[in-house]
Amino acid sequence: MTDQEMRTPAPADLWTAVEELWAWLDAHDERDPSQTVLLRVLKLSEEVGEVAQAVIGATGQNPRKGVSHTWEDVRAELCDVVITALVALRTLTPDAREEFTHHLTRVTTRSLTSTPTTP
Repeated sequence: MTDQEMRTPAPADLWTAVEELWAWLDAHDERDPSQTVLLRVLKLSEEVGEVAQAVIGATGQNPRKGVSHTWEDVRAELCDVVITALVALRTLTPDAREEFTHHLTRVTTRSLTSTPTTP
């Protein structure tokens, strides 16, 4: 853990953290708002690529590199994907929490109440 990590208190909850990260990014962003949205959504692709790279490294699929990552690395990269996606959603709407909760409810209801089909 770095000195900075030890001095910075953890946010109270997920959505507080998302709001703080969004505000921090916005405070350091001098781009046109339309570019900001585009770049934050594109950042998600970069993070997903890092998940793929970590899985390839954890399974040793690249003979030149061998096993270069751990499954802990994969988990960390997946967390980065989630954080990046939530910050991008917050960039698109100040109601990110409500929008995500509504969407999660729809997906959960649809998934958990459906009857699986057999081929």
